[in-house]
Amino acid sequence: MTNSSHAGRRSERLALAAAGVSVVLWASAFVSIRSAGDAYSPGALALGRLLAGTAVLGVLLAVRREGLPPRAAWRGIAISGCLWFGLYMVVLNWGEQQVDAGTAAMVVNIGPILIALLGARFLGERLPPRLVAGMGVSFAGAVAVGLSMSGDGGANVLGVALCLLAAVTYAAGVVAQKPALAHGSALQVTFFGCLVGAVVCLPFSGQLVSDAADAPLPATLNMVYLGVFPTALAFTTWAYALARTTAGKLGATTYVVPALVVLMSWLLLDEVPAWLTLVGGALCLAGVAVSRSRPRRGVERTEHTEPESGSAAVAAVADAG
Repeated sequence: MTNSSHAGRRSERLALAAAGVSVVLWASAFVSIRSAGDAYSPGALALGRLLAGTAVLGVLLAVRREGLPPRAAWRGIAISGCLWFGLYMVVLNWGEQQVDAGTAAMVVNIGPILIALLGARFLGERLPPRLVAGMGVSFAGAVAVGLSMSGDGGANVLGVALCLLAAVTYAAGVVAQKPALAHGSALQVTFFGCLVGAVVCLPFSGQLVSDAADAPLPATLNMVYLGVFPTALAFTTWAYALARTTAGKLGATTYVVPALVVLMSWLLLDEVPAWLTLVGGALCLAGVAVSRSRPRRGVERTEHTEPESGSAAVAAVADAG
């Protein structure tokens, strides 16, 4: 194995580990959103979460003395900050108040599919058969988990529309962030994206002050947790991984989240999952395994050229911006 091949494998393993941190923390966020959402309105919860995340990331940025990202990164930062950090968090919080958790999971989980399609359209990324097959298996698992968790009459048109909007803004934000990472560091892109999102949510500042005055301490602590870990840490590790792999392939790893939510609910909340939930969780994991699997050696040589062409496509998109 050549040094470049060894370095590529090591980079891929680090990216996968970073993505793993992100999906575990994002899975834990579902419990915290449910808890804090009882005391905070959707916009106030999003703003409080983003302010906490911005504060932590700002300290890290100052300690590392990274400063401002290059000019070429700002377009992607602004778009992802508005869509993913700002609008996505508000509509997801709102949507989860309108529909049951199962319906929300089913609708929002079209996000990875949209990421792959948008990545192919705007970043020039390829859609390998294994990625498409893996996403199909994982999506079937997400639907199974959603059906098993759905309550009777828990869904409404507004809630489904909000979850669909959340999936679209999430996917668009990820694809917009990818070119920015060709110029700025993961910490820079995440901090300024979080800052843009906080600015977008400033109209909810009055609600945040009012809700915080009446909210119980556990709800406020959950909001702070959301800002420090599922936002500041998880979005930074995600950006680190996104800079080192394709958006479509990384997006597929988020299908681990439904399986983790089932496991966390079982272990921490003593909620014994139904058999359909377990089957769905297993399918989610199996699909991610398929999407991350390596082709046979004959095909592998061809796919080793993809990172270079992918990087060139990212640079072209960034330069066009």
